[in-house]
Amino acid sequence: MASLTIRKLDEGVKTYLRLRSAQNRRSVEEEVRVILRELIEGREEPLTGSAAPATLSPAPTPQRTSALAEASVTLIIGGGIAAFKSLDLIRRLKERRIEVRCVLTQAAQQFVTPLSVSALSHERVYTDLFDPQSEFDAGHIRLARDCDLIIVAPATADLMAKMANGHADDLASAILLATNRKILIAPAMNPLMWSNSATRRNVAQLGRDGVTFIGPNSGEMAEAGEAGVGRMSEAIEIATAAERLLRPPVPRPLAGKRILITAGPTHEPIDPVRYIANRSSGKQGFAIAAAAQAAGADVILVSGPVDLDDPAGVAVKHVESARNMLEQVEASLPVDIAIFAAAVADWRVANAGEQKLKKTSAGMPPLQLVENPDILATISKMKDKRPPLVIGFAAETEHLIDNAKAKLKRKGCDWIVANDVSPATGVMGGDRNTVHLLTRNEGDIAVDSWPVMTKDQVATELVAHIAKSLANKPLEPAK
Repeated sequence: MASLTIRKLDEGVKTYLRLRSAQNRRSVEEEVRVILRELIEGREEPLTGSAAPATLSPAPTPQRTSALAEASVTLIIGGGIAAFKSLDLIRRLKERRIEVRCVLTQAAQQFVTPLSVSALSHERVYTDLFDPQSEFDAGHIRLARDCDLIIVAPATADLMAKMANGHADDLASAILLATNRKILIAPAMNPLMWSNSATRRNVAQLGRDGVTFIGPNSGEMAEAGEAGVGRMSEAIEIATAAERLLRPPVPRPLAGKRILITAGPTHEPIDPVRYIANRSSGKQGFAIAAAAQAAGADVILVSGPVDLDDPAGVAVKHVESARNMLEQVEASLPVDIAIFAAAVADWRVANAGEQKLKKTSAGMPPLQLVENPDILATISKMKDKRPPLVIGFAAETEHLIDNAKAKLKRKGCDWIVANDVSPATGVMGGDRNTVHLLTRNEGDIAVDSWPVMTKDQVATELVAHIAKSLANKPLEPAK
């Protein structure tokens, strides 16, 4: 079924449909499809009588009509021989998981038919500003705004003139005037029309208005003996330009940087069965590794025993004890940045039993504890291979800021991320964190207190601070 036509609706039902479709960011026609599907699946009670429900249930999360679609465009097809390329453009956009709804001008219908466009887009095609089936819910406004991008291809000289001068005498020009979305246009016209001073003025005005152009290209025209600049860009070129606007490249401020991160607890063996450990889940360190990798860094993650999947694109080294962790950290140098988020056990048993220690009548066997290597201080105070930026973590249960300042001075690192890990906070093993970033500032220590965030948000914020710091003061290359 290409489209739905619904007649003789009561005003109450119309109001309900408008409200529900607005909440869900769908057209009324699409909302009716959803309601019908819900009725068939038994998930929605049918409306009775002529009145709309007294209250509306909370709107579900907006979804594309296609499970694979990640973006949507309104494609306006102008009148010109190049309109045939719009059929290929629809296919190219859908290959990129972009949903397409099409509008044909009256002139465009002389070159391509609504039926062929609908068959390719799998959507209803819109042609008339005064269509009673769509305009009862201000369809031209919906087409102008219920999308991520508007593409005009081909953009004829006439359509560009309307855009530049604010005309709205048909559906296409009304959409273009009513939109608050980005507009990408692909001009197509005779070379003399393209070079005409009126067209050049319109092009300049549209550029000032923020419209993005793709083409036109140079080549043979449809008319015999005509050649020059005026050919519409190929469909694949337009689709690529649309994808760049819809999915701009993710900023990669840490590209080219090598970052070492430690995470999780360490397990210090008492015997082959028992060990000394802490409650660290490793979630914060793993989140930092993922955020740094997303920012373009080459990330090495040295992790103690955790129940987490390795972050994609990150080189992970799994270790057990503090001594194992230090060995892998040192083997990973040199790096540009080192972030020590692991909760390393401060002590280990001096002589771990080779066999399981048994209960005896003599009572508890003596356990002599010795101090583990201080990984943060060891790396911070290295003469050679010290990373230009060393960041430690301070997990405290009291006097958080005072203890963190003392740790920053004692360890010799550059930054400290301090967090309260008292049992009441739920930080250890939880998904949220409240941190304070301590940095050296001209002989003093600056404290930046952050609000409660998820650990992923803390990671993203920390990476953003690192990127900002590098922009202001680039690091010396790792040696």
